[in-house]
This record gives sequence, C-alpha cells and structure tokens, in this order.
Amino acid sequence: MGLDDRDALATLRDAFDPEAGSGELIHRFYTRWFAVDGAVRDLFPPDMDRQRTVFAKAMTWLFGELIAQRADEPVAFLAQLGRDHRKYGVTQRHYDSMQDALLTTLRSHLIERWDDRLADAAQQAVMLIVGIMRGAADAEKGPPFVDGSVVDHIRATRDVSVVRLQLDEPLHFHAGQYVTVQVPQWPRRWRYLSPSIPADRSGAIEFHVRSVAGGMVSTAIVGETALGDRWRLSNPHGAMHVDRNGGDVLMVAGGTGLAPLRSIIMNLARWGQNPRVHLFFGAKYPCDLYDLQTLWQVASTNPWLSVTPVSEYSSDPPWAADFPRVEPPRGLHVRQTGTLPEVVTRYGSWSDRQILVCGGPAMVAATRAALIAKGADPRRIQHDPLDG
Repeated sequence: MGLDDRDALATLRDAFDPEAGSGELIHRFYTRWFAVDGAVRDLFPPDMDRQRTVFAKAMTWLFGELIAQRADEPVAFLAQLGRDHRKYGVTQRHYDSMQDALLTTLRSHLIERWDDRLADAAQQAVMLIVGIMRGAADAEKGPPFVDGSVVDHIRATRDVSVVRLQLDEPLHFHAGQYVTVQVPQWPRRWRYLSPSIPADRSGAIEFHVRSVAGGMVSTAIVGETALGDRWRLSNPHGAMHVDRNGGDVLMVAGGTGLAPLRSIIMNLARWGQNPRVHLFFGAKYPCDLYDLQTLWQVASTNPWLSVTPVSEYSSDPPWAADFPRVEPPRGLHVRQTGTLPEVVTRYGSWSDRQILVCGGPAMVAATRAALIAKGADPRRIQHDPLDG
C-alpha cells in the first residue's frame, strides 16, 4: 500500500515525534549517517542538539501531512529545503547516503514491528522526501548564498543592534520575507533574520537583532559585530505580505519583530495610495521602542499609516540612561501601557482587517488568540512559523 497505508505512516510519524521520545532514533540516524559518509559531518555545527530537534519536528509534520493526504505544502516545503540546503555544500552523493542511513535506522529502531507494509511505506516516504529535495536543488541554477560586509553597527538599546551590510551582489526577496544568516563568530550556525528594508538594487541590507538569553549567535551579533565582518546570507523564505487590494491592515510588532513589518511599510510607501495601516509597536520598557523616529518619519509623509507605541511598563529602568532617549515624536499616537494582546484588542476586533503579527513565539501566540477571541478571522492572520 505504501503511501496509502495510513497506519504504517502513523507508526513512522510517531517514531519521529519528539513528544513521544524520538531522541534515540534521531541520534542514531545522524550517528549512522556521519559514520557512512564522513564528509557530511563537516556540513553541520559542532553542537547538534538544535539540528536534531528541528529535524524531528519537520519529519513529524511531513508524515502528518502524508497521513492527511495533503501534498501542496509538503512539496513546497521540501523543494525550498532542497534549494536552501545548497548553502551547506550538500551534493547529490550526500542525498544518497542520507536516504540509506535513514531507512536503515528506521528498520533497526522499529525492528519488532517491521514488516513488509511498514518497509514499503518507509521506503516510499523517504524516497519521496529525498527525491523532492534532490530535484529542487538540482534544478536551481542561481547562487546558493550571497556574501556581504558589515558597514554599520548601531547599538540601539541594551540588547538590540541595527546591523547594515553591503552585499557583494543584490539579494532578491519580497518585503516581509526572512533569510538565514551565518556570521563569522559562529560558522555553520545559520539563524533566521528578517531584513528591515525592502530589497535594494545596490545590495544594501539592514537587520534588527535582539540578544536572546542563551542565544549564542544573537548574543555574538549584538556584542561582537565589527565593521568589515563578512556575513553569508541564504535565499529568502516566508510569504507574509500585504494585499493592496485586500482591505485595511493591522500590524502588531513585538521588539525586533518590527523588522519585516517595517520592510513592508517602506515598500508600500512607493505608492501614493494604500489601504490604511495601523501598526502597534510594543516592547517591555519605553526605551526598547528603538525605531520610533523612523516610523514617525514614514508616517508623517504617508497619511495611510498610523503608529501606536506600546510598553508593558510606563517608566524606564536605570540602565536606559546609557542609550539614546526614545520618546514618541510629536504627531505620533500617545504611547499605551500594557501587553500587546491587551492594548490591541482594546481597540476592537479588527475583524475587517488583514492582520500581520511578528515577534517572539509567546507574544505571537497570545496576540493571535486574543484577536480570534475578539472576533478576528483566523484565516486573515499572518505570522511566520512560531517555532523557528
């Protein structure tokens, strides 16, 4: 039965599910793969914990989609994954060894349940997954990455930096998308960042980065980035956007989640007429609202844009004195106090709006839930994946 055998596919999905304890299977797969193809190990970071977790979640989702007989999203996801993996230096030979290692590991891990039906489903599923990735990578003719040099590093707040680069060649992306980035302080550790300006023909690009507790890459970017550092950027991901013919827009940005929404707003500013856009920009303290001056400048010349600053606390901590004072300029909406879900839903349900929410996973989930409870249509709420 192969891919039509939902019971066999469910067994395979459960084997990968981290909630069901897939750690041993995932560890054995990578160990086997690296043993049979030593060159593969050099493509991955020394610490594999995050890689194993991401792989387990992705495989669990893929098998869930196969069980549900949904094809469009998995095919698009795998094709993008194949194209994106070119940045690691993955070759066709690596796909062969990956397929063999994965099938062998599944068989040994599920040996007590392994039969012809399970073997057939596993082989067809793994061949499909690897085949789509391999085919997409082979069909892509453009460069797998673009390099660039840091030309400016602004420490906007205690834990937020604005980093500007000049790329060796332009990177083509849609406003609102994100890219994977590798910095010299942490080779082979790729992290997702959203450009805060639209694609630029000259190769200029800007990122807003917040240092996350325990985050090695983000902490290094904020604390150690120097002029002249060479960064590597992969091809873009994501589909967050504003439909200019789709009605008015609500945007909710938490911290550096402002970056992709700022990029969309600046892209919209190319047109004289746009749907009304109301942006709520929130942070913990008033001093964390680092980009109010730019937002005011854009809003002052674009009457379709309204900006409401939001902070959880009404006053700044003592350390804020070490950084530039951030106050809403005259003409910007008065700053509101509270969490973003609370403040945004005070204004109503926003049920008639296109809604874009960006920020930390907890804030995005809470804001989405609050908007839906207030009456917003969940189908009109866009956000990037909650688990990066």
